[in-house]
Amino acid sequence: MHTEVDALVAALDIGGTKIAGALVDARGRLLARARRATPAQGDAADVMDAVAETLAELAGSAHWPRTVAVGIGSAGPVDAAAGTVSPVNVPAWRGFPLVAEVAARAGGRPVTLVGDGVAMAAAEHWQGAARGRANALGMVVSTGVGGGLVLDGRLHPGPTGNAGHIGHITVDLDGDPCPCGGRGCVERIASGPNIAARARESGWRPGPDGEVSAAAVAASARAGDEAALASFARAAQALAAGIAATATLVEIEIAVIGGGVAGAGEVLFGPLRQRLADYATLSFTGGVEIVPARLGSDAGLVGAAAAAAQASGLWG
Repeated sequence: MHTEVDALVAALDIGGTKIAGALVDARGRLLARARRATPAQGDAADVMDAVAETLAELAGSAHWPRTVAVGIGSAGPVDAAAGTVSPVNVPAWRGFPLVAEVAARAGGRPVTLVGDGVAMAAAEHWQGAARGRANALGMVVSTGVGGGLVLDGRLHPGPTGNAGHIGHITVDLDGDPCPCGGRGCVERIASGPNIAARARESGWRPGPDGEVSAAAVAASARAGDEAALASFARAAQALAAGIAATATLVEIEIAVIGGGVAGAGEVLFGPLRQRLADYATLSFTGGVEIVPARLGSDAGLVGAAAAAAQASGLWG
């Protein structure tokens, strides 16, 4: 089992707009980087070519010989048990055998696959806002809502690499249909596009630049716009209910929230902390801390490396 502190992990962060890669060391530093645009409308081979080019650029680094494992954080759904990915925003990849394809190009190094929400949770626990906490929920609130769990000090990806996917907990029993097939999911209420859509339905209008996004709604909310404030309040309520449900099930002590919507700051975090008290009412759920994520756009890479390191027994 490798424990050498000089061993590196090659990390890949795969999404609908970009494929990022890095060589990551035992302190979470990114020693080499590579990046390609995701040819999301291309065929399956086009997308894999972009991944292969990213990996090849990393393999050209002087640090590559120290690389002993590969970690992948991918937009989902993922199936780590089967080694496949079916990202919603990459139509050509449905059940695509990503782990086998990467392993074939990684010189026999072991490959670990997790969903992007799980990667974010791993990153924030290892190097970010949940460092030193044994039980944590990491959440990405963006175009969708994802998440991941750390339990008893270890990442808990579950058999398929999706455990902690809080975005598809139902918080409104008779709520709107969600694209996942369920109803009233956290994501259906709290994602960026849904915050913007609800604000518009309630009378909010974009500014002179015409931007229709959660960030634009947040700016209006800070200026006191009632429809904008109400839409963020509703999103905060949904997130609070989902976090409380998670705390009730697995006793988390902290929830770390990242993603574009978290950039709204107190417009989101203020009502979220308030509403959490309405749902986290049991003695063992009442102390859950809500904090913003720290690692930003590198979280996917850092977390993919952490997941691979845990799976490979690296770095203690």
